[in-house]
Parts: sequence; C-alpha cells; structure tokens
Amino acid sequence: MVVDSSVLGQYSLFDGLESGQIDSILPMMHQETFEVGTDIIIEDKHNDKLYFILEGNVALVKKGVILVKRDKGDTFGELEVLDTSPVEATVKALVPTKVMTLSVDALGEIYEKDLKAYSFLLTNLARDVARRLRYMNNRMVSNDTHYMEWS
Repeated sequence: MVVDSSVLGQYSLFDGLESGQIDSILPMMHQETFEVGTDIIIEDKHNDKLYFILEGNVALVKKGVILVKRDKGDTFGELEVLDTSPVEATVKALVPTKVMTLSVDALGEIYEKDLKAYSFLLTNLARDVARRLRYMNNRMVSNDTHYMEWS
C-alpha cells in the first residue's frame, strides 16, 4: 500500500507538517499488518514504536477490560515512545489492521534532520495524549461517580 503524504496531513499526528516534511518521514516508517485477534503490543512488555492506524481498528485492553478503541488515523504506543516505562495496556486488532510504525530511533533521526518536523510530531502527540486524558477523566466520572463532601 502506497501512502500519500497529503492524506496523512489530514490526521492529527501530522498536523502542521508540510507535505515535504511528511515525505521525508515516510521512508523511516514501516508498514505492518495484523490479523483479527492479534496482540500488537502487550501489557507490561517493552515497546519502542509509535503506531499509526492506516486501516482497521484496535482495542486497548488492561487486565481484560477494554479501555477504549482506536480507528483509522489514530495512534497508539505513544506513551512508551514519550516515556520508556513498560506498556500500560495490550493493544489487540479487532479486524484486519494495517499500521505504520515509527521507532524511537527514527524519531531521533527526525530530531537530527528536521527539528521543526520533530517539534510538530511531539506537540501533536502531546495534544492527543491530553485529549485522551480528558476523555478518560470524563468517562470515569460519568460511571458510578462518588462525590466528596467538603467540610
């Protein structure tokens, strides 16, 4: 599958990047395909790649509980790219899923070659993580909320 930089520019990970910058990043990315039910990354294991979903969807599962689903254009694995701690949740393919990956080493290469592109990528990842944190916070208080009494 050939990936067009103008199509990637529509997604939040690549927001603000010029077409030429995306074109220079594409050779550093690798495509992978996963069958239904495949564990793409596994809770408590090491991961050194950011995943961008080209086709399909996945579930993020922690201790057997589905936390959230991700679809085309979404990323996962960003926490481990930003922080080298073990994986927080298993990511399982719900349907046949194609992704592009960007390794920590490739991010370092982008840093050395194009600091502006690197800055946009990390800013976009941080924004996505912040949006997801807000979503999870709102989800937590909407289910069986317990209120604190202030004295």
